[in-house]
Amino acid sequence: MSEARHPAETRSPRMESLARLPVFLALAGKRAVVAGERPGAAWKAELLSAAGAKVDVFAPDAWAELREFVQESANVSLHARAWTADDLAGAAIAIGDFEDDTGAEAFVTAARRAGVPVNVVDKPNFSDFAFGAIVNRSPLVIGISTDGAAPVFGQAIRAKLEALLPQGFARWAEAAQRWRAPLKTSGLSFEARRRFWQLFTARAIRAPEQLPQQADYASLLAATQTQARAAESGSVTMVGAGPGDPELLTLRAVRALQSADVILYDDLVAREVLDFARREAKKMLVGKTGYGPSCKQEEINALMVSLAKAGRRVVRLKGGDPLIFGRATEEIEACRSAGIALEIVPGVTSAQGAAARLGVSLTERVTARRVQYITAHDRNGKLPDDIDWSSVADPSATTVIYMPKKTLGELTARAMECGLDPTTPAVAIAGATRKSETAIAASVAEIAEKLAQTKLEGPVLVLLGRAMASAVTMQTTETVSGHGVKSA
Repeated sequence: MSEARHPAETRSPRMESLARLPVFLALAGKRAVVAGERPGAAWKAELLSAAGAKVDVFAPDAWAELREFVQESANVSLHARAWTADDLAGAAIAIGDFEDDTGAEAFVTAARRAGVPVNVVDKPNFSDFAFGAIVNRSPLVIGISTDGAAPVFGQAIRAKLEALLPQGFARWAEAAQRWRAPLKTSGLSFEARRRFWQLFTARAIRAPEQLPQQADYASLLAATQTQARAAESGSVTMVGAGPGDPELLTLRAVRALQSADVILYDDLVAREVLDFARREAKKMLVGKTGYGPSCKQEEINALMVSLAKAGRRVVRLKGGDPLIFGRATEEIEACRSAGIALEIVPGVTSAQGAAARLGVSLTERVTARRVQYITAHDRNGKLPDDIDWSSVADPSATTVIYMPKKTLGELTARAMECGLDPTTPAVAIAGATRKSETAIAASVAEIAEKLAQTKLEGPVLVLLGRAMASAVTMQTTETVSGHGVKSA
């Protein structure tokens, strides 16, 4: 009998150390001081001007590039002299560009005495803050910092983001600024307003180059009002977390995690997956483990329904795909019986993740014409008595066995008695797609004994069939490392 367990809230992990705190300064109409004559000063003056600051540049002998920029900018003034301490009074920010440390130190000392945050170009030891690489879809702005360790790396990331983010996002961000105030006075509840922004985001992503019009606001508002009752009465979204690697989450799964009020998750869910949830969401472990501590299914159902009835947006997060040996039926019926709005977001199955990491296909045109999923673990913890053994013995099938640790020996023996070729290739893989991923490969006749000897930790799958031949050929007992089976 498994030990009883009750749903327990999981505290969100504390923020890990930050090399720099990303802060976006509001500089519109505020005074900024730039001291220096080199190209770095010109670029910083341009950045400050773009942010709306009134920029005073102090340069006795300014470069042509700087003089040209000043002539083109109405909010930038060039003073053809060296800076003084008085020039820093009342400034919101100060930037210096100096060849030597002596000039930099004098500027920094004066700025700090005046209570002005200061940066010296290419001299992080003298700087209160740093500039990062910028992706500009203003008012959507993304800053990227490597704390000066690898500026080229930061620029490469910026280039990637530039390619990913359509230019049209700037227009949608501007529309969000225009619509925020009227939405607040629309009479919608907080939950309904959040739903509006979810619909807004979905439309912006779907049609980024479309120019948002007032008609878009009206249609989004109408759709939100139609859905407001459901939003305020709560809902449940059943989400497949995939086999472990958080990069295998679907986009819809990520959106569900980021909009959830409460997340009920299982033991098989990798903790890295929870990092995609918004920090404010309550996270509750309602895990069920084979032969270990488990929450009762009835208790999980009751908690899920009660949270949704209280108006919460509940995500029921399950490892792999929730519709494959995830006890989804009971939870779907519980929601329907209670009249709770339910959405199901499928996930990458553990079988797919395992096959991908092994570098094998689950099907082949000649040798493996179908795939079947079976469980080796019944409610009583024993081998199910209703397995179709002729199907398992079929040489043209790839069989994926879930929860096989305790009963694999009995299962393979029964299958061989019913005609399964003892030399059929088989692979047991634990923690598929995770950093701890480990696998052993053998024949069906040997796999149970090798699994017992190896004592793999974590969730285990066994894949057997002729499609596994290449994995078994590589090595008999091995570890998996990213691209198939490799020698330990």
